[in-house]
Amino acid sequence: MFWVKGVKHLNKDLASLLRERIIILDGAMGTMLQEKGLRPGDCPELFGLEHPEVLEEIHGQYIEAGADIIQTNTFGANRFKLAEYGLQDRVVEINKAAVKAAKKVAGSGALVAIDIGPTGRLLQPAGNTTFDQLYEAFREQVVAGAEAGADLVSIETMTDIGELRAAVIAARENTDLPILAHLTFEPNGRTMMGTSPAGAALVLEALGVTAIGANCSGGPKELLPVIEEMARVTGIFLSVEPNAGLPKLENGRTIFPETPESMAVYALSLREAGANLIGGCCGTTPAHIRAMAEILRGLPPVTRRPKRVRALASRSRYVVLSEDSPLHFIGERINPTARKKLGQDIARGSMAMVAEEARKQVEAGAPLIDVNVGVPGIDEPSAMEKAVIAVQSAVDVPISIDSANSAAVEAALKAFVGRPLINSTTGEQKVLERILPLAKKYGAAVLGLCLDEKGIPSTAGERFEIAVRILEQARLYGLREEDIYIDCLVKTAGAEQAQVMETIKCVRMVRERLGLATVLGISNVSHGLPAREILNSTYLAMALGSGLDLPIINPFDQRIREVILASGVLLNRDISARKFVGEFKDRTSLPSEAVRPRSWVCEKCNIPLLVAGKPPGGVDDASRLPVVAGEEKVKQEEGSKGADIAARIEEAVVKGEEHLIVGLVKEALAAGIAALEVVNKSLIPGIEKVGELYEKQEYFLPQLMLSAETMKKGFATVRPFLTQQAQQQFGTIIMATVEGDIHDIGKNIVSLMLENYGFKVIDLGKNVPAQRIVEEAVRSRADIVGLSALMTTTMPRMGEVIEKLREKGLGCRVMVGGAVLTQEYAERIGADAYARDAREAVIKARKLCNLD
Repeated sequence: MFWVKGVKHLNKDLASLLRERIIILDGAMGTMLQEKGLRPGDCPELFGLEHPEVLEEIHGQYIEAGADIIQTNTFGANRFKLAEYGLQDRVVEINKAAVKAAKKVAGSGALVAIDIGPTGRLLQPAGNTTFDQLYEAFREQVVAGAEAGADLVSIETMTDIGELRAAVIAARENTDLPILAHLTFEPNGRTMMGTSPAGAALVLEALGVTAIGANCSGGPKELLPVIEEMARVTGIFLSVEPNAGLPKLENGRTIFPETPESMAVYALSLREAGANLIGGCCGTTPAHIRAMAEILRGLPPVTRRPKRVRALASRSRYVVLSEDSPLHFIGERINPTARKKLGQDIARGSMAMVAEEARKQVEAGAPLIDVNVGVPGIDEPSAMEKAVIAVQSAVDVPISIDSANSAAVEAALKAFVGRPLINSTTGEQKVLERILPLAKKYGAAVLGLCLDEKGIPSTAGERFEIAVRILEQARLYGLREEDIYIDCLVKTAGAEQAQVMETIKCVRMVRERLGLATVLGISNVSHGLPAREILNSTYLAMALGSGLDLPIINPFDQRIREVILASGVLLNRDISARKFVGEFKDRTSLPSEAVRPRSWVCEKCNIPLLVAGKPPGGVDDASRLPVVAGEEKVKQEEGSKGADIAARIEEAVVKGEEHLIVGLVKEALAAGIAALEVVNKSLIPGIEKVGELYEKQEYFLPQLMLSAETMKKGFATVRPFLTQQAQQQFGTIIMATVEGDIHDIGKNIVSLMLENYGFKVIDLGKNVPAQRIVEEAVRSRADIVGLSALMTTTMPRMGEVIEKLREKGLGCRVMVGGAVLTQEYAERIGADAYARDAREAVIKARKLCNLD
């Protein structure tokens, strides 16, 4: 036998074994249960509870085949999934029973993993579920599994890194079990929510899991590049569980094309790519596992020594800080200090200006943005949570959480999906004791300020000593060097001129002696002095030359941007000067600084103003703003506001500006623009552009859904002003997940998109019998019936619905979709159209209704 013997649930024991040889995971549970009598639509977890002997038999077959780890029949045993069967109160009972059934068979011959699957919910802002709700659901499940004797946790088939992150944190905080964390990837190489394999690896490694990887997603051919990409950015153990190929339906039976022999060959390739744990997902049987175990027997894992990666990440983007990467910076504009209107927006809880500032900074080139909501007298944790959600609804970039309030920091860490930087962490012992555990728990990086209980030291050497203490304390809490950033603190040249260069010296010391990343708030150097942009840009150039990694700057400051672009060339960080040339290729001469006026922003209208003397009273910090064309341009911009409302509505849909769309639509209607024109020339073009960005993979599902919700609000506002004919011009569509299938995320997204294109959507939900679909088609005189199925076992129900519709002589068209469907199958059952995703469903629906 090829068993793990005597290994308990301590992480270091499993890790030691993983360094010695390839560990074999088991195969599909669902496939085996269906062979044992599980019917489509039945709850697999309840079936296992009622038939423990079936579970024991399946587990025994996998152990006999060579599996070192068997996974429990608890994939959907969380409160959200079980609620679909009315079983939400039996979470603990079901999970404990499943673990006990597996333990009974495993004995000392294999480890038992409590299997954790997704909840089917979407996190804010893409959905309405909070981090705490997901955390509690996963906590309930993993604790039950641990109490029943599980040896490790296997989290599988996650489509959202945010949900996986909540599951990992729940498992880590409530058990001492090793954790395997798997995502499932789309054909485009990203998860449904847009996370790349490399981005996922950077986020998950920081969370301290035992192994990361992928399952389902397709066959071994499809998962091989995923594992290869992960292996390039992390040295953590990798786990992979491919399907036995992409399923097909033949003669009413689900057929998986990969044989045990072909899966075994692929297992060798997966090992070469860096996989340490290899098993199977849908369609794999004990025969597949046996073939893989035999061919891998005795082979050690491939040694991987990737470079240590210092990175920050959002859901779909990550920023790497290294001498080989481009120069990056943090945008500083979400800070209410001396910004009255922004402070008022934050205090009201509006966050409209916060979202707009985030969007503008990213459009100006900021790869990361700082979020500070420090308004006196507010509930800062609540405000920080709202701000982070607002920022994520506007942009998808990593953030810096800027607060000295530990409760506010934790609120932001829960709300943000990715790997953020925690700003404003001082070297004071009491501060480190509050913040460092949060960074470890949520997988964040920490920016340590070189000050302590005595204040900011005057010399570089003294500040360096604080940096050393911060690093030592961080290590005690389990943080890595790549988790620690140091701010050597900029003193103002106007008040403490002699100490300005001490900061630069300290930056060099931290980089050379400790190898840590450095961050500086550049604009602090010029406070109280004229021509601040000159001082700021010069100081930035000096700091970058001394090894500064991440300046905090105003991305609208033209001088600063020029310094960053020029430094990228001179420091060999802009290869072949591509970015520099792209920015300045058409530039022939520089304007004279002697005659170029300075600029401010009007507090009332937020428009740049060019004036020659002092800034108008009450405006934002003038020295941080860009130089613009002049007062004439301001007048032109003001004059174009009214005429441009149609384009602004379209832009709001594209950007997902829910907070603006209602006001913009009302403004357009008040200006005399016809309601139907608002729909056809603003709302529809906006959502169509979003669809194009989605197809190009510039947008992902979160952005698609935010834009769809914005479109929905806009259409709801204009609807009362449309004629009845105009309101129903696009036709009626019935949407349903067929009988036996309880998956509906994809169907819900399609319904939302169709509604936003002006179709009347009647959503019948999931697990819908054919007769009910037909009856509703007759009652509503539907133009289209949309059918969804995620499982090969429920695909035949689609054909039954189509047959009944045809028997009734209904003229409605039928569109089908779902992860397991193909164009070939759609044609075979007589469907009129097949759609791969929500965007394609809209295109096909318009064609079926003769709108295109």
